Amino acid sequence: MSNRILSYRGLLAEAGQDTILLTTKKGEVGYKIIKFQLFPYKPGWAEFESLVQIWKEEQTGIPTTEAKSDFNNNRLLAASLFSATATTANSPNSITTIFGNEIFNQDIFVTHTQQSGAESINYYIELEIIKLTEDQAMVATLKDIRNNSTD
Repeated sequence: MSNRILSYRGLLAEAGQDTILLTTKKGEVGYKIIKFQLFPYKPGWAEFESLVQIWKEEQTGIPTTEAKSDFNNNRLLAASLFSATATTANSPNSITTIFGNEIFNQDIFVTHTQQSGAESINYYIELEIIKLTEDQAMVATLKDIRNNSTD
């Protein structure tokens, strides 16, 4: 028996943030990222570097420069860096995407930091739906609460 897959897509401006609503009343539905891709708003038109990250909590003060990604941060679920040049013959587009196998049962937040240039970027995310037992749901929710309360 295979699990269902949900897909989400959007366009993020510089310092933009989208919320993906996933929370259920009892938290008995879990999710795992199985695909995370970026695609430029204007392919081949501009030089830019974009960092798009998926978080377990809403982010405040999203930087507009100096993109940073700290894999020690337990609130970070995934990160993807996209860089492009106007002349792809000299330097092809580059994408690096990293995500783990973490199962979560709360809303997630997608952010965009522009390292250089001033372009929006498209994202595409696929989440696998995982049915959680009552005990698993409680553990996932408590883990999320504990991770959000620490600095």
